[in-house]
Parts: sequence; structure tokens; C-alpha cells
Amino acid sequence: MSADQPAEQRLWGGRFTGASDPLMDLYNASLPYDKKMYAQDLEGTRVYTMGLEKLGLITAEELKEIHRGLEIIKEEWKSGKFVEKQGDEDIHTANERRLGELIGKNISGKVHTGRSRNDQVATDMRLYVRDELKKLAGYLKSLIETMIKRAEKEINFLMPGYTHLQRAQPIRWSHWISMYATYFTEDYKRLNQIIERLNVSPLGCGALAGHPYGIDREFLAKELNFNGVIGNSLAAVSDRDFVVETMFWSSLFMNHISRFSEDLIIYSSGEFGFIQLADAYSTGSSLMPQKKNPDSLELLRGKSGRVFGSLAGFMMSLKSIPSTYNKDMQEDKEPLFDAMLTVEHSILIATGVISTLAPKSERMEASLSMDMLATDLADYLVRKGVPFRETHHISGECVRAAEENSLSGIDQLSMEQFKTIDSRFEDDVFKTFNFEQSVERRDATGGTAKSAVIKQLNALKDTLGN
Repeated sequence: MSADQPAEQRLWGGRFTGASDPLMDLYNASLPYDKKMYAQDLEGTRVYTMGLEKLGLITAEELKEIHRGLEIIKEEWKSGKFVEKQGDEDIHTANERRLGELIGKNISGKVHTGRSRNDQVATDMRLYVRDELKKLAGYLKSLIETMIKRAEKEINFLMPGYTHLQRAQPIRWSHWISMYATYFTEDYKRLNQIIERLNVSPLGCGALAGHPYGIDREFLAKELNFNGVIGNSLAAVSDRDFVVETMFWSSLFMNHISRFSEDLIIYSSGEFGFIQLADAYSTGSSLMPQKKNPDSLELLRGKSGRVFGSLAGFMMSLKSIPSTYNKDMQEDKEPLFDAMLTVEHSILIATGVISTLAPKSERMEASLSMDMLATDLADYLVRKGVPFRETHHISGECVRAAEENSLSGIDQLSMEQFKTIDSRFEDDVFKTFNFEQSVERRDATGGTAKSAVIKQLNALKDTLGN
């Protein structure tokens, strides 16, 4: 808003006679980022004026003219032809100013009757976030479905499983995929819960105290596809918990994406060689021509910090705001919009990465080592009635014996050596040293056996409604 703009042209200007500081106008303006909500702002006005017409505060002819003007403005925004002017401090001001130009201020001046920018922006935000989260839910569902299909197709690939980044026990590659698909499915469930919780209407609460003309808030909520109304007008205009929840969800999701990315970065390294990334999601080195860098995954990992920071920053803005609406709340939009856009791009990039990478099953299986079957060796004795704590110690002695005799693995111990360690070993002990049988023994729910993995994947599909 320009310093020389007449005060009466501002939505709030009647109280003021002096010019404002141009820097203050810039500092106060939010149109550069809240114009993202143009469609939601126009829809809120369309429905709100329907409520005014029901009260007899505008005529049917005036309502028709208002709606005609709103449709023109919507098309102008969609086509990029909307002309922003000095004084358009936010999307609400811009749309109302343009409506007045199209249908005259005598009619356009009535659309704000009983309404405040406090309940208007709260409504716009909920509508916008609801729309964006539904879109994210669709993208996330596609990512999970892509992972499930890959896991089903490559279910026979075996690889080392890790704890402390040390080889631990053999697992299926599909079991690893299922792990992150499980994380992302929980994210998907949480996302839909947030959509449900935020889908209540603040419209019709005015600045803070409620509506002076008794507008039918339930009617407004139904027309805007809300599930109900916020029951307290003070809370309605000042609540930003749905913003915090969305940003927390975004942070948790990006935490999962970061861990997913870190695993794949490790697996794509020369030392591991379990996977090869597609060229579309890699870059080269400006100096070393042999390099193929996993930049897509590194960016996914790095952008998690950006989203975490958005949440932390807004929480600090929000924590000491007194009731009800305060201008600090304008700080909700930039970090929220940035977080949602970052998450959207991250989901799409992750989907591209997982759908195009090439697993190297030979390298995976070549990385399996017999020491990873030490637990299976302990289990062998358990099945013969030996207490596990005792078998754990015995298996450790076998590992040490193999190392002391410079053997390549515990399977290279002779029957005599096994008997020396414990007389309960028998000739069938050598059947223990089979990686496929090792994974197939773990067939309880959640395990790495083929049947268990298939059960996991089917459960995920059920959750997604597939």
C-alpha cells in the first residue's frame, strides 16, 4: 500500500488520516505469497454472500452480480491477467478492489458485511491447506504403490540387513522396501487424519466476537464442504494448530525421506554397489569424469532441514501470541507454503528415484557373509533344547574359533571343531549355513520370509484402499 493512498481506500482505513511509512506498507504486505489462495478467497466470498442473501442483507440480483464478478476475477488469476495494484496488501484486498472495479462499489462494498479479514483469512487458509494436503495424499499414495510394486517384483533378492551400519542378518531387498513403505503409509494415515481435523469452518465469526446478523454458519460450512464449524468464535479466528500439525507432519515425513535417502546413498556407493541410480536423478563431477553423484537423494536429505526449520520458526512466532488474532499470525503462510511445496517436490523426486533405480542383486548377495548366520547357529541349538543364552555364548565361540583359525566363515569349521566347542552339535549343523533358509525361517508376522513380506505388502495395499 502506497504512503499517499487515501486512508479510506484501505479495508481498515477509516480510523487513520496520516500516511503510512512506505517500508511499513512493504513489511505489512502479504500479497506476494498469499495470492496462492486466490481461488479459496473467491470461493469463501461466493459462499459468504449466499449467506448474506439468505439474511436479506443483499438482494438476489446483487448476489448474481457479485458471483459474476467473482468468476471474472477467478479467470483473470488463472490466465495470469489479473493486474496487481499499489494498495493490494493481501489477496482479500486485491480481490475486493477488483470486484468493485467490475460491478461497482455500491454492490461490492456489501460483501464484507459482518465479516472480518480475521475469519476470512482463517477460512482461506483451511480451504487452501485442505486442497494441498489432499493433493499431497494422492502423490504419497502413488509413491507407496510404486514401492509395493517394486517389492513384489524383486522379492527374491537377498541382501544384508544392518544394525549400527554393521552387517547383521540376511533379509530380503523387498523387506527393506517394505520398511519405508510402512513408514510412508503411517505418514499417509496421519495426513488424512490432519485433513479431517482441519476441515471445520471459522467463517461467520467476524473479527473475534461472532456475527452481528445471525448468519447461518452451518450453511456456510456445508457449502464449503467443511464437516462442521468451530464452536468458539475466539478460537476460530486465532487457531493455527492445523498449520502447526501440517508443518509437524511435513517434518516427520521429511525425516523418513531423509533416512530413506541416506540408505540409498550408501547402497549406491562403490563400496556397496547394491543399486544404481538412473541418470535422471544423478549428476557428474566438474573435475572427476568417473563420478556419478546421488544428488537427488542428497537434496532430499538436505531439504529435510529446511522443513524442520520452518516448523521451529513458526512455533517461536506462535508461542507467546495473546488471544485472539494478532498480526504475528501472518507469519504462518510463508513457512507453511514453503514446507508443503518442498514436501510435494520431495515425494515426486522420491517416486522417480525408486521407480527408476536398478538393483544389483548379485552385489547384494555377494555381500552376505557366513558370520551373519551366527544367530541361526544359536537357533539350531535352541531347537535341540539348549537355552538361548547358552547357545548365544556357544555361537560366539564358533565365530571366534573361525577367526583364530583364519577360516573364511563359521561354515568352514570341521565337525570335530564343532564337537570340541559343544558336543551337542551334530552333522545336520551344516544345513544351517544357507541364506535363503535363514530368511525363510523368519516367517512370523513382520519378518523377512517371503510369505511374511507378501503379508506386509498386502496389508499396506489394504490401508491404501487398493
